[in-house]
Amino acid sequence: MIDIDAYLERIGYGGPLTPSPETLSQLQIAHLQTTPFENLSIHWNEPIVLNDGALFDKIVTRRRGGFCYELNGLFAALLRESGFQVTMLSAEVMGSDGFGPPFDHMALMVSGPLPERWLVDVGFGNSFRKPLLLDYRGEQSDGERTYRIDAEGDLLTLWQREGMGEWKAQYRFRLEPYEYADYAEMCHYHQTSPESHFTQRRVCTVATAQGRITLSDLRFITTENGRRQEQTLEDEAEFVRVLHSRFGIVAPDGLR
Repeated sequence: MIDIDAYLERIGYGGPLTPSPETLSQLQIAHLQTTPFENLSIHWNEPIVLNDGALFDKIVTRRRGGFCYELNGLFAALLRESGFQVTMLSAEVMGSDGFGPPFDHMALMVSGPLPERWLVDVGFGNSFRKPLLLDYRGEQSDGERTYRIDAEGDLLTLWQREGMGEWKAQYRFRLEPYEYADYAEMCHYHQTSPESHFTQRRVCTVATAQGRITLSDLRFITTENGRRQEQTLEDEAEFVRVLHSRFGIVAPDGLR
């Protein structure tokens, strides 16, 4: 059990909780616009614990963000408490060398009590803002981007296109259900391996109504209505200040 009221306050959501496509969509949008995708725990030597209690303390009580296993894991708990039927999925992310290994990413399937099944994701950074119909094979518009989900047997692939550009694969997945423990090995890899992109640089990013703001080490990037601006921060002290003022995250005492 989690404190739903505290969670809803964290994401600034005051709408209905009756399970419906509209509720699901509004909850995902609210989450994406308030709860950063960030890997700071890895660089601050904070252990990442995959259970609802630890994630609630981090994301809701301490008003932090997290990466996919954390954000989607806790969001799944919120959706279940709100009456949705949720399945944690194993996804293989497309990289420069092809698709990654199983459990490289956690995505979510919401299958009830709604008449359709939906792909839900609040932990993939700059991706779709509204849930996608899982069993629809046509194009699904999401602002300036378009998505589609292709099927080859039981293997599903999520594709994204910017404007009229080329289609790019995002990740592929099957619909088998999993639990936190199944992601433990890859979660540990992403926290410790020098080959993981999460250990190579710090990132903190959150959607806004008009675009997105991102901290990538000492680069602060603002995208608004398709216009991108980048600023190089002076030092770590400014990094800590921007992290607090723009993302609401307070750095540990030793970094302030």
